[in-house]
Amino acid sequence: MAEGKGKVVVNLATGHEDAERVTVAFLVAVAALEQGRPVTMFTTKEAVRLGLPGYAQAIEAAGSPPVAKLFDQFVEGGGELLLCPVCFNARALDEQAIVSGARIGGATPLWQWIGEEDATVFSY
Repeated sequence: MAEGKGKVVVNLATGHEDAERVTVAFLVAVAALEQGRPVTMFTTKEAVRLGLPGYAQAIEAAGSPPVAKLFDQFVEGGGELLLCPVCFNARALDEQAIVSGARIGGATPLWQWIGEEDATVFSY
């Protein structure tokens, strides 16, 4: 593995209820992408709603960049949002409405993505 190019997993479990935590998760993810690292954000609990239209646009922490802007940078930079299927289905969300850059996937797809490499993990 090339120095500085290892995979990054950002684990996010909050949504609107903690705008600062969501903002920091996306700041870390975008920074990793800018360093050339592949990034997957594994969302659980309320964070799975980030995979739906309009949800990211409604999250903003005072004095911070809007999550909508960070989300766009994340997707444009090649980041992927992995939505926990158990959490998604428990909330009876519409799988047909999932936004570009997001997909349903649990622990097995996450481990498949990591593969044989080491990954740096951030949890928020």
